[in-house]
Amino acid sequence: MLSAAIQILAFALALLGVLGTTVATLLPNWKVSINAWSSVMTPISQMQGLWMDCVWYSSGVFSCTMKNSMLSLPAYLQTTRAAMVLSCLVAAFGLCLASLGLKCTRWGGSHRAKGHTAIAAGGCFVLASFLCLVPASWFTNEVITAFLTTDLPDSSKYQPGGALCVTFISAGFLLAGGVIFCLSCPGKRTGRPDYDSPADPDRLLMHRCEQRRRVLQTESMQPKNRQNKKVHLQMDPPKDIKDSYSLQEYV
Repeated sequence: MLSAAIQILAFALALLGVLGTTVATLLPNWKVSINAWSSVMTPISQMQGLWMDCVWYSSGVFSCTMKNSMLSLPAYLQTTRAAMVLSCLVAAFGLCLASLGLKCTRWGGSHRAKGHTAIAAGGCFVLASFLCLVPASWFTNEVITAFLTTDLPDSSKYQPGGALCVTFISAGFLLAGGVIFCLSCPGKRTGRPDYDSPADPDRLLMHRCEQRRRVLQTESMQPKNRQNKKVHLQMDPPKDIKDSYSLQEYV
């Protein structure tokens, strides 16, 4: 498995990605108008998001209108809504799995179980990243295409806003954290026992005491075997000595 420091770095990147994705989903500036007016009561900027349309006036007034009707929205906007919400949910579930798969935590099971949990968390982060990238790319393409192909005046044209930049950066964080967590392979099984946690000293102490007791038992049995062998040699004299005694008695 990876070291604990690298896993903590991946967890921090994934956490930044989740926060950025959530903020980008709620921001109203997915596309921004390019007009700038000098009058006091005319809007300086018009912004459209996934859930609301906002207008910022030169007097400092900022008003928003919610998009309540889903059927009146275009297909790319409905898809972006659903994908961003699903991305936030999948990324949040990945954070829960990642907290169990970290090596520096006491919960989550054995080393092998933690490795599998970390891989599952990495898969969730990668999936959440693609759920951000695909709709954000589609949304950007629609905005740029409408800007270049329509013959509307500049006051009615829109360009990509800051929420799209936050979405792409957050997707990059999620992808980086997910790839790092996917490299947390548990490795091959060894002869050592699989502890519930790397920071469990009680089980480690019990295992060492058990090994030491077995070694002492083995060493204590070895001298007894040697004495038995010596006694056996003394009790059974060679056949040549017996033959010599019998020959002397005969003479």
